[in-house]
Amino acid sequence: MSMCILDASDFRGVRERPSVAFSAEILFGEKRLILGTFDTAEQAARAYDAAACRLRRPRQEMNFPDVSSQRAQDLAPLLRLFTDEDRRVHQRRMHRLALAEMDVQALMVWRERFPQNIVDERQFYEQRRTERKARRTERAAYREGKRTRKLTAQMRLRLRETSGWDFADEHADDAYIHTSEEDITESESESDE
Repeated sequence: MSMCILDASDFRGVRERPSVAFSAEILFGEKRLILGTFDTAEQAARAYDAAACRLRRPRQEMNFPDVSSQRAQDLAPLLRLFTDEDRRVHQRRMHRLALAEMDVQALMVWRERFPQNIVDERQFYEQRRTERKARRTERAAYREGKRTRKLTAQMRLRLRETSGWDFADEHADDAYIHTSEEDITESESESDE
């Protein structure tokens, strides 16, 4: 009895890849399900049989119809099935990854050719951070001053009520007495814009 080597064309649902590997696939309705890549055509055929058995295909459509369905599943457990949609999603991800890699390479070339731009960019962002910090400090001082004026006005009002003293700048006191904490923070957000 001579031993013959079976080719991918001898099995249903098996294709030979250029990388000397064999892929198995099966049709399910209008979808082509990729079962995986295998080292030999026989392994790919057994994976096809396991999938055909799970999809309740007749034995005539299997590569090894004499093998029981349980044995076929044991020999080649069903792998994750890849649909055309999975393939499209993967291609989109690979395309985005390739674009990101091209961006990184272009940025590296740009940095090598124009090092002064990098220095200018760093100075620009450092200046922006310094200006923001100064604005925050200024706003905090303004809020604290407004709170202080409010407390002073409330204190004068209490003194006026208890002692009967009369202060000359009642108008300024009235402006700060009715100022709430929300008014202080609102005026801060308006000045941010």
